[in-house]
Amino acid sequence: MPSSTLIGVVSDTHGLLRPELLPALTGVSHILHAGDVGDPGILTKLARVAPVTAIRGNIDGDTRAWGRWSMLAATEMIELAGCLIYMVHALPDLDLNPQAAGIGVVISGHSHQASVEQRQGVLYLNPGSAGPRRFRLGITCALLRIQEAQPQAEILTLVRGGGS
Repeated sequence: MPSSTLIGVVSDTHGLLRPELLPALTGVSHILHAGDVGDPGILTKLARVAPVTAIRGNIDGDTRAWGRWSMLAATEMIELAGCLIYMVHALPDLDLNPQAAGIGVVISGHSHQASVEQRQGVLYLNPGSAGPRRFRLGITCALLRIQEAQPQAEILTLVRGGGS
């Protein structure tokens, strides 16, 4: 059986590293954070688990407190396990045609609503929010498995939706 690569996908931590998140990322070879990090310490702690690629969200300002993370880009393109991945915080800000660009996965955040959708041969993944609860949504992250350059995603519920 061909080997596969497991990637952790996180978004909208808003400065909160929930205790449920790190165990959910056990065994990943890379972590992608789709913005609204909220605190550079989050990225430092995630980097202890696996290498991190992160983009900035609408709450991530370029302040001195961010140190080396202050240069987070608004978008990022990365190739992992032979699959081209494009990261943008808010999907409406997508500034290219993923199918024409040969992108296999578009990762976004911002809405706090986890979703996995295939469109024209491109996997669109929003891991939801791994930070403070918003609305009545669950707290989630995602695992992205790439095998033979083919991506598959799974949403992991860290804390169920409902009350506060």
